[in-house]
Amino acid sequence: MARNRSLGLFLVVTVLFYDPMSVAGQSIPAVALFTFGDSNFDAGNKQSLTKANVAQGFWPYGKSRDDPNGKFSDGFIAPDFVAKFMGIPIQIPAALKPNVNVSRGASFAVADATLLGAPVESLTLNQQVRKFNEMKASNWNDDFVKKSLFMIYIGANDYLNFTKNNPNADASAQQAFVTSVTNKLKNDISLLYSSGASKFVIQTLAPLGCLPIVRQDYNTGMDQCHETLNNLAKQHNEKIGPMLNEMARTAPGFQFTVFDFYNVIIRRTQRSLNYRFFVTNSSCCGVGTHNAYGCGFPNVHSKLCEYQRSYLFFDGRHNTEKAQESFGHLLFGADPNVIQPMNVRELVIYPVDEPMREFWLPSTSSAR
Repeated sequence: MARNRSLGLFLVVTVLFYDPMSVAGQSIPAVALFTFGDSNFDAGNKQSLTKANVAQGFWPYGKSRDDPNGKFSDGFIAPDFVAKFMGIPIQIPAALKPNVNVSRGASFAVADATLLGAPVESLTLNQQVRKFNEMKASNWNDDFVKKSLFMIYIGANDYLNFTKNNPNADASAQQAFVTSVTNKLKNDISLLYSSGASKFVIQTLAPLGCLPIVRQDYNTGMDQCHETLNNLAKQHNEKIGPMLNEMARTAPGFQFTVFDFYNVIIRRTQRSLNYRFFVTNSSCCGVGTHNAYGCGFPNVHSKLCEYQRSYLFFDGRHNTEKAQESFGHLLFGADPNVIQPMNVRELVIYPVDEPMREFWLPSTSSAR
């Protein structure tokens, strides 16, 4: 009995004094976070690539922080929370903005970014990587880059554009396009690896057909998603894990993990109340059947919900800060049902140059 009481006391003390900045006694090293991709990870770069006023620089974007700073949310985005959990004391800045502190990383992500083509007033992933290479020599040494974390979320715009421009594409055309997109993703990750990066977090695509802007564009109603886009996202996501497994087995020191963003969003749309979201099929801010357009534009009389934390989406494509924070927690510390073969916390402390002992495995949909 005394032994049980001692064990109980030990567990209570352990919980009370648990340090989220350490894993099995290992502290999180002081490294950087670099992000690449589209508007989901854009920290304000779009503002530097266009002469037009970017809606995300105006209220109600940034509403929860009283700071409309170019991010596509009412507040912080998922990389902000990951950086915080990594112990990075400053916000990850937009790399294209002048005179910013990039000592602990930078965001190269830009709204409207694609893998293929030439996006207007934006950058492809390849161009983002090349911008990183331009900045590398004067800001980060090779050892620091190798130990740092590289997060990527891209591809959504490729599939949204493809579906819009090819509404009658058959299965073979869709498969061919997915292969083109994922091959380009592999090439761009390889370029980043050859630039010195070794630790990668790849986020699968969301169920694109369930975005409020897609529901509104394709008149799906409130209860249905546009399954053509969901199927394209599924086909894309199915290729990510095997592709990264191959890279880890053939490229010395290549380490990775995959965040199952598709199922994270699906769970929150199908069982919204479990996650305390009361509206998941339309946006907090915007106009139209699903409030999906016009948020932040001064010439659009967009609606704004009374309480954004009850919404999964802030605008037609991007999530509220409440949702973003939950994504940050899942990225940093969730189990293999959500992120595998390891979470961000484990990846950051994993010894550099050591071969991975576990690899990505097909799994059932996440319960998180």
